[in-house]
Amino acid sequence: MNLIERVKGIILNPKTEWNTIQQEKTSSTDLLVKYLIPLALIPTIAGFIGYGLIGRNMPFAGHFASVSYGIKYAIIMFINLLISAYVTAFVIDSLAPTFSAVKNFDKAFSLVVYSLTPMMVAGVLYIYPPLALLVMLASLYGLYILYIGLKPMMQAPDDKVTVYFIVSLIVMIAVYFIISLILTSVILRPALTGF
Repeated sequence: MNLIERVKGIILNPKTEWNTIQQEKTSSTDLLVKYLIPLALIPTIAGFIGYGLIGRNMPFAGHFASVSYGIKYAIIMFINLLISAYVTAFVIDSLAPTFSAVKNFDKAFSLVVYSLTPMMVAGVLYIYPPLALLVMLASLYGLYILYIGLKPMMQAPDDKVTVYFIVSLIVMIAVYFIISLILTSVILRPALTGF
């Protein structure tokens, strides 16, 4: 798997790329090391630069930039991406029988990781914090990629794909925000409160 070609394929031509990915036998460990970690470093490093060095304007506080805050933000971003991908894949895989889909963790993990691609690539925009909203828009495209990947990756029947997607989407959002909340309270809160 060529990282750049896979990124281009999944973003520019996801339907064709899902058919290619479905035929591969990539383990979740290989996907983690060769794809997720390298791409997760894009928003992580950009977030450190944007929030730690360049900074942003905060209401009632003016301009704020702190290397310490940038490091903590980057740690939260990186850990959250990795944990969220695994937990979401576990839930999607666990739900597979409910939606008459095939249970296969490696395929579920591939589905989740590749659907995060637009968000991770657009994560370079975190270098300039006011552009963070554009990263969220890229995430919406990632949801479309997830939707069209459910059928080839999990072999979900046509009549159950939409409901499977909606449940997966709810789980994905909930997992991301819960893990983010936990990491923020553990890593960032002491910095903000001065303890």
